[in-house]
Amino acid sequence: MLAGRSLGRGYDWLWTAFAVSTFGTWVAFDAFALLAILVLHARPEEVSALAAVGLLAGAAVAVPLGPWIEFRRKRPVMIAMDLLRFAATISVPFAFVLGRLTFVQLVVVAVIMAASDIAFRAASGVCLKALVRPDDLVIANGRLEATTWTATAIGPPLGGAAIGVLGPVVTVIANAIGFLLSALAIRRIGGSEPAPAQRQAQGFRAAELIEGWRAILAHPVLRLLFFNTVLVNGLIMATAPLLAVLMLRDLGFAPWQYGLAFGAPCIGGLIGARLAPSLAARFGQHNVLLAAGTLRACWSLGLAFMPNGTVGIAVVFALQFGLVTCAGIFNPVFAAYRLAQIEMERTARVLSAWTITSSATIAVLTALWGVLAGFAGVRTAIALSGLVLLATPLLLPRRALSTSAA
Repeated sequence: MLAGRSLGRGYDWLWTAFAVSTFGTWVAFDAFALLAILVLHARPEEVSALAAVGLLAGAAVAVPLGPWIEFRRKRPVMIAMDLLRFAATISVPFAFVLGRLTFVQLVVVAVIMAASDIAFRAASGVCLKALVRPDDLVIANGRLEATTWTATAIGPPLGGAAIGVLGPVVTVIANAIGFLLSALAIRRIGGSEPAPAQRQAQGFRAAELIEGWRAILAHPVLRLLFFNTVLVNGLIMATAPLLAVLMLRDLGFAPWQYGLAFGAPCIGGLIGARLAPSLAARFGQHNVLLAAGTLRACWSLGLAFMPNGTVGIAVVFALQFGLVTCAGIFNPVFAAYRLAQIEMERTARVLSAWTITSSATIAVLTALWGVLAGFAGVRTAIALSGLVLLATPLLLPRRALSTSAA
């Protein structure tokens, strides 16, 4: 089967690195929010602020990283970011054991994680493009997407159970170990890495810092996909801390129930990612992006009306299953199209600009929705996010996608 054939040893090790770090991250699903709620007894606006400040400050720190990464070999950058994330993450359980864990430390670690994650994603995108033939990008991204949804399905319930048995920081330790194993896997990729682009002059110029955004906005289709994906991700993630508060505090769900409610439906994402290459080949990338991108906006509104008890778990499962199945189809097709449109020498800057904007948007919307929840209530804030999401398909491209690079 086409989707099952080998894409090369280098890709297999990159896939392995992605898998171990992703599983670690999803085992630690919302670990900082859980620590803030259950250990530090933070209020809803503080939980939202934790997510918002970390992402926004991390995005600001990452602004010069795009051009910096562009002119360096990507694998050493990825290894360095993994090791930095390991060091930052492992500091949390140490502080907890010593009785010194504070809200400020969680914010600082969140900033480091956000900035290093942006740098890692930019470098890994270039690495993937160099390791895989253009015709295999949808398959390669589909496998990564399937891995993400498998980890999302398994990780949160496993992490919730582990917290119940071993305490609130065990999942943070698992996350740290995942980053360390990822660094080791990247070292095993082997082969020679393509030489990075050469800078024309010493030092960074302002034009280099904004080149990624300029390339995105100059491309008529990427521009629409940029605004659509940034807004959709921002609106969905803005309600994540509020859903944690609603389920864990207001409705009295246990951590394992919370993890199960959001983890188990992600089998739909795995199904979607497995279907994505075949659907793109049969119906075309444009039609798949338009259909899946429209359908993924239709589910989140229902979360505002979640009841308690077993019925509440069933409602969350059904809504999340629909959302992540659509996202599982959309994401690999979108990621492959985006990589195909970017010239190799600008890839790191474009991916950095995209992720920086996404992180900053998530941060701003998370902060705004935290304030809204403080004034109008958690359910009202979640409902407003769902209503705005219903309008996001208007930003999807309506004409057929081009296949040439930007």
